[in-house]
Amino acid sequence: ILKNVLVVSFGFLLLFTAFQSVQNLQSSINSVQGLGIASLATIYAALVVSCMFVPTYMIRRLGLKYTLVVSVLMYSVYFVANFYPTFATMIPASIVLGSGGAPLWTAKCAYLTALGTEYAGLTGQVAGDVITRFFGVFFMIFQTGQIWGNLISYYVLRPDAILGATNVSVENCGIAFSTAEDDTANTNLQAPDNVKIYTLMTVYTVISLSAALALLLFLDHVEQKDVHKNPPLALLVETLRHLRKPYQCLLIPLTIFSGLEQAFLWGDFTQAYVSCSWGIHRVGFVMITFGFTDAVFSMLFGAVIPKVGRLPIFLLGAVVSGALVAACFLWKPMPDQSYVFFLIAGFWGLADAVWQTQVNAFYSVLFPEDKEAAFANYRLWESLGFIVAFGTQKILTIHFKLILLSTVLALGMLGYIIIEINIMKKKIALQT
Repeated sequence: ILKNVLVVSFGFLLLFTAFQSVQNLQSSINSVQGLGIASLATIYAALVVSCMFVPTYMIRRLGLKYTLVVSVLMYSVYFVANFYPTFATMIPASIVLGSGGAPLWTAKCAYLTALGTEYAGLTGQVAGDVITRFFGVFFMIFQTGQIWGNLISYYVLRPDAILGATNVSVENCGIAFSTAEDDTANTNLQAPDNVKIYTLMTVYTVISLSAALALLLFLDHVEQKDVHKNPPLALLVETLRHLRKPYQCLLIPLTIFSGLEQAFLWGDFTQAYVSCSWGIHRVGFVMITFGFTDAVFSMLFGAVIPKVGRLPIFLLGAVVSGALVAACFLWKPMPDQSYVFFLIAGFWGLADAVWQTQVNAFYSVLFPEDKEAAFANYRLWESLGFIVAFGTQKILTIHFKLILLSTVLALGMLGYIIIEINIMKKKIALQT
C-alpha cells in the first residue's frame, strides 16, 4: 500500500516537473501572437468541460490505474506540440491535455482514498486520519516539481556565454509592459534558439513518458468504490444546483482569485517582470523560489491550522497577496535588483500555499455532504479565473490586471469573512 502511495506521488512529480515548468515559460517562449497564453487558456477551458463528463466515463471504462496512465500520456501530447508551436498544433494539444486533467486528478484522489481506507482497515486506524496523511505525503513530494522543472529550464536555456553589460532598455518592463504588441527591440524577450527549445522539450517529453511507464509497471490495481456513482449529467445538474447555497456564492470570488493570481504569476510576472528585464533563461531560476516556499508553507499551514484556526491564515494570505500587488504596481524591475525577483516569487509561494490548500479544505468543511458538487464548483470557478486571465492576456494592460486582482481579492475576503461570522454566530447560538 505504501509503495503505491509513493509510486503515484513520484509519477505526478515527474509529470508536473515537466508541465509546470513549460507552463511558466509559455508567455515567453511562445509569445508571438500570444500563442503560449492562448494554449494555456484552452487547457483550462477544456478542463472545465472535462470535469463534468470525462472522469466518470474513463474511470468506469479503464479503472483507476489505466485512467492515470492514459491521462499522463494525454499531457505528453502537449510537450510534443511544443517542438513545432503553431495554433494548428498547440490548440488541439491543449484540448487533449485539458481533457486529461480532470480524470487524472479525480483518479488520483480516488486511488489515494481507496489506499487510505484499506490501510486503515488493516491497521485499525481512523480512515480519515490515514487518508489525510497519505495526501500530505503526496503533496509534499508533488509540490517540489516546481523546483526540479525550473532548475532544468534554467540550465538548458541559459546563454552559452555570460554577456557583459548590455544596453537593453527596461523602461517598458513591469507595469509599463505592453502585452498587446511584441517588443522586438528588447533582446531579453527574444526566444532562445530552436536547439535549446528542442533540447528542453525532449527532456520534458522523456520525463512525462517515464511517469506513464512508472505508473504502468509499478502501480497495483485498486478496486474503486463509489467513484462517481452518479452519471455525468447528474453531476452537472448537482453542480449548478449547488449554486443555490449562500456559502457557495460567497466563496466564488475567492475561488476565482485563486485562478487569477496563479495565472498572473505564470503569464504576466514571468514575462513582463522577469523575462523583460532579466532574460527568459532566468524565469526558471526565479520560479524555483516560488516552488520551494509553496511546498514548505503548504506543509506548514496544515500543521499550524489546528492550533491557530483558519482566520489568521486567510488574513495572512490576503495581506501578503495585497502587498505583492502593491509591489508589482510600484517596483520598476531592474537587473541589478535581482534579489527583488526572488523576494516577490518567494512571498507569492507563501500566499499561493494559503489559497491552494486552505480554500480547498474550506470547501470540505462547509459542504461535507455534497463534496462532489462542491469540488466541481471549486474546479469550475478556479478554472474560470485562469480562462479570464489567460484569455485577456493580450487585451488588458498589466495596470488593469493588478487592479482586477486587488478588487477580486477584496470581494473574496469580504465573502470569506461573512461566512466566518455566520459560523461563529451559529456556534454561539448552540452554546446558549
